[in-house]
Amino acid sequence: MALADDRDLIRRFKDGDPSAFEGLVRRYRDRVYNLCRYIINDTHDAQDAAQDVFIKAYRGLATYRSKAGLYTWLYRIAVNTCLDYNKRSRPETLEDETFLENVASHDPSPEELCQSKETGRIIESALRKLPDKLRAAIVLKEIEALSYEEIAGALDTSVGTVKSRISRARDELRRLLNKS
Repeated sequence: MALADDRDLIRRFKDGDPSAFEGLVRRYRDRVYNLCRYIINDTHDAQDAAQDVFIKAYRGLATYRSKAGLYTWLYRIAVNTCLDYNKRSRPETLEDETFLENVASHDPSPEELCQSKETGRIIESALRKLPDKLRAAIVLKEIEALSYEEIAGALDTSVGTVKSRISRARDELRRLLNKS
């Protein structure tokens, strides 16, 4: 259903209806921002990067060809934008709020919440230590739950390379987390 809705919004946008782009932004802004937040590790830079992603998408949507799904196309733009942000600056500190803290299926006790926050900080710290390409692959697989094919499309690489990066990222995370 979302694919058909995306096609309709894209068609409307190409036909001159700028409000159709707003529909695409509403549909994907949280997912794009979350991806940016995990790759960049800074709330403010992630907000800026997400905004840049949609500016680039707006500029490129008129020539968009549906070889890959819109979702995959947006993720490719997002990953490349985030990698560019990471090349410009490497934040050394992690802000207190993390997305991993918000992934709870029940109301935790204060003790569970404290332990969950600490676990989230440890995992995010380990993620920050991964090379950008490994971090992007593991975030898309484990947090965004994309298929190998979708990740390959988003990262503009082969499925084999994606599997290799995810395997290396998992190995490196295991090593880093065993040190903690």
